[in-house]
Amino acid sequence: MLRDYLTISVRSLASRKTRTYLTMIGIFIGIASVVALIGLGEGLRLAISSQFGFLGTDVLSIQASGLNFAGPPGAAVANPLTGDLTDKIKKVKGVETVINRYLESAPVEFNDKQVISIVYSMPDGTDRQALESMVNIKAMSGRMLKDGDGKKVMLGHDFTKELSFGKDVAVGDRILIKGIEFEVVGLLEKKGSFILDSSIGMNEDVLIELFKNDNTINAIAVKVKDEKEINDVKSGIEKLLRKEREVKEGEEDFVVESPQSVLDSLDSTLFAVQMFVIIIALISIVVGGIGITNTMYTAVLERTKEIGIMKAIGARNSIIFTLFFIESGLLGLIGGIIGILLGLGFAYGSASAGRALLGVEIIRAHVPTMLIVMSLMFSVIIGLLAGIIPAYRASRKTPIDSLRYAK
Repeated sequence: MLRDYLTISVRSLASRKTRTYLTMIGIFIGIASVVALIGLGEGLRLAISSQFGFLGTDVLSIQASGLNFAGPPGAAVANPLTGDLTDKIKKVKGVETVINRYLESAPVEFNDKQVISIVYSMPDGTDRQALESMVNIKAMSGRMLKDGDGKKVMLGHDFTKELSFGKDVAVGDRILIKGIEFEVVGLLEKKGSFILDSSIGMNEDVLIELFKNDNTINAIAVKVKDEKEINDVKSGIEKLLRKEREVKEGEEDFVVESPQSVLDSLDSTLFAVQMFVIIIALISIVVGGIGITNTMYTAVLERTKEIGIMKAIGARNSIIFTLFFIESGLLGLIGGIIGILLGLGFAYGSASAGRALLGVEIIRAHVPTMLIVMSLMFSVIIGLLAGIIPAYRASRKTPIDSLRYAK
C-alpha cells in the first residue's frame, strides 16, 4: 500500500516539475547553508584544535599582552616578558618546570628561493628533554638538536614538501637564515600544527646571538606537577606577575592560559557563529515550508475533480489525507537531499580552493554524519508539517461538491 502511495505521489510531483523545483528552493537553500557553513566552521574548529593538540593538559603558557604589531607571539608588545621572571615562577607552588621561549621571524633561503619562517629556541640541559616531552616532538629523519650544536637546525615536517622552496629539504642540506648558513640535522614528525610544522628549531644561545636578543622573552612555558591543580597554579602565577609588573587585578598586561582554555574559548565563539548561521538558515527553511504549504493548497484546488472521483469509487478520507501528506513529505525529502549535496559540494569545494589559493592547510571542511542525518530529517519534518492542513482539507472534501466544482 505504501508503495502505491509513493508511486502516485512521485507521478503527481513529476507532472508539475517547474512548480516542484520552485517549491523546493527555500528548503534546499536553507539546508545547503546549514551543511556548508557548519561544515566549514567544524573544519576550522578541528584545524585550530590540532594546533594545540600536541600540548598536554598540564602546560601553561605565559605571554605579554597589549599592542602587538606583528611577528611571533609576544613580539613587539609594549611591556615584554624578561628573563628574570623564570626563577621567580619556579618558586610558585605546584610548578614543576619553567622554560623560556624565544621566537623570531626570519628570511630563510634554500634552492634559490626565500620564505619567511618562525625560528624557535631549544634550551640546554634537562630543560631540552622537558620541552621535547612537553611539546611531544620527535625526529622523523636525522636527529634532534643536542647541547653544543652551533649552526645546526631541525625543521618542521612541512619543509619536506615542495611548497616552500620548490624542492624537498633533506637531512644534511644547508639553508640560509638571515644570510647565514645552517646545516639541517633533523626533520620532525608531522604534528598537525601549521605553526610547528612550518617552523625551525635552533639552540637557544645560537638564536640569541643571531637575532641580538636583549633578554626579551616571547613566552614562558610552565609544566605543573599535578594537572588537577592547574587552576591554582595559574592563579599563583598571575598573582606573582601582577606584583612583579606592578599592575592591578583586571589591568593585567600579560596572559596566563592553558591550551584547553584557548580551545574552550574558541568553541564558544564558533558555537555562537554557528548558531547565528543556523538561525538565518532556519528562516530560509521556514520560507520553504510556507512554499510547500502554498503548493499543496494549489494542488488540492487543481485536483478537486481527482479527489471527487477517488471518493466516489470508495477512497476513504484517510487515503486522501495520506496521499497529500506523503507528497508534501517528498517535497521536503527531495529538497533536503539536493540541499545536502549542494552544501557538501560547497563546503569541501571552497575549502579545497582556499587551500590551493592561499597555500595553508588550516582551511578545511568537516561535515559530521549526524549533521547530514539531522538536516535530512528536519527537511522531511518541515515538508510533512507544511502538508498537514492542505492534506486535511483535501480529505474533507465531499464527492458531490468536488465533482460539481470541477466541471
